[in-house]
Amino acid sequence: MPGMMPFQGEATNWRFETVPQRGLAGRRGYQPRGRGLGGSSAINAMLYIRGHPADYDQWRDLGCTGWGWDDVLPWFRVSEHNVRGADAFHGDAGPLWVSDQRFANPGAHAFLRAAESLQIPLNADFNGTRQEGVGLYQVTQRNGERWTAARAYLPVQPRDNLAILCDAVAERILFDGGRAVGVAYVQGGERREIRADRVVLAAGAFQTPQLLMLSGIGPAQHLRDMGLEVRIDRPAVGADLQDHIDYVAAFETAGAPFLGRSLGGTLKSMGAMARWLLTRSGGMTSPFAEAGGFLRTDPADERPDVQLHFVVAIVEDHGRAAVKAHGYSCHACVLRPESRGTVRLQSPQVTDAPLIDPDFLGDPHDMDVLKRGVRAMYRILEAPAMAAFEPRDRYPVDLADDEALEALLRVRSDTVYHPVGTARMGADAQAVCDPRLRVRGVDGLYIADASVMPRLIGGNTNAPTIMIGERCAAFIRDELAA
Repeated sequence: MPGMMPFQGEATNWRFETVPQRGLAGRRGYQPRGRGLGGSSAINAMLYIRGHPADYDQWRDLGCTGWGWDDVLPWFRVSEHNVRGADAFHGDAGPLWVSDQRFANPGAHAFLRAAESLQIPLNADFNGTRQEGVGLYQVTQRNGERWTAARAYLPVQPRDNLAILCDAVAERILFDGGRAVGVAYVQGGERREIRADRVVLAAGAFQTPQLLMLSGIGPAQHLRDMGLEVRIDRPAVGADLQDHIDYVAAFETAGAPFLGRSLGGTLKSMGAMARWLLTRSGGMTSPFAEAGGFLRTDPADERPDVQLHFVVAIVEDHGRAAVKAHGYSCHACVLRPESRGTVRLQSPQVTDAPLIDPDFLGDPHDMDVLKRGVRAMYRILEAPAMAAFEPRDRYPVDLADDEALEALLRVRSDTVYHPVGTARMGADAQAVCDPRLRVRGVDGLYIADASVMPRLIGGNTNAPTIMIGERCAAFIRDELAA
């Protein structure tokens, strides 16, 4: 049920936290990560966004040959099953279902009218001819159900060439000389090993570098400090962490049409659940972040530098705090942050969470863009179509007061869940993996997740990560056929 997204416990979410952030007034940030089949696609907001074509041309220009827009677009199309059908930008025969929202909240449509009144263009397809503008997001759903990477790619019936080990934690990679030959893991309290001709890491931007370091691949001095043997000194492992810093504005309203905690809201939710159980339709198909858009706040940049997510409920503390009110929220995030952080080991035990330091707002550039984005967002939220709801701003601020706005952003901003870059690919000797996703210095070891991105793309990262997985599979297939 897509509408159950906010209810995530330890069984489905690693619920990591950052180290205290100097740019966020010393606060720790929240870093949810999917725990189970499908990874974070099992708990995300299901928005299907690829990023801007120039993002991938930048990858190519940084030395990632074969990763320009013209190179990756066919792989997006291969993975996609878009309900609108196939065209030059989209596929309709892939395993990943991409659907239109059929039951968007009236408040989401009001947000679009508000933006349109400010001459911001409506955009029916953020993954088409242009990214800029506002619209309803397409979602990774099929017939009203969440469509995760697991549901897209794992067969329903057992296959002889596939074994899935659940409730297992990988501890380290096994080597024979200079080749990866398997993985050591723990399951049911027992340590075990599995052997393989090739090993592919897809543990994400936090746990892939953690597993590499636990296996002796990473910054040499850090590994020695942890009491680990150094197999390959690779400072880029766990470096170059990039993430979208994000501010959430929240507003209370008298009630309908927005979601909220009240007797009426509870009855409405129960009715929506019953409808979904019977028909897979209605309000429980909502991704909550139903509308949004991409804005250019810097006229000199050809690409939008700010993304908005309009949410049809009040969001506090990433949805973890109960709010006894109806209303809406709106996110504004910096699409191409200059801040760079790290992932490091807390201990040599894989069960201890990694130390995550995105260094949010560490670079002044990011604060400048975030302030412009928040001001642009408020212009939309103050337009007549939204003002008609007579909202009460839960965190009012004088937008003309630069110091006051910056202070508010530092005490309320956090991630919008798109960490990348901690095992980046590249043609240079310092890169963790080459453009065919092979870990440098080791045979038979590959990475297939967002950690390989040399730069954070301008948008949500689920679709690009699936594209990376498709390409890794093709690279290995080509090698086997050679």
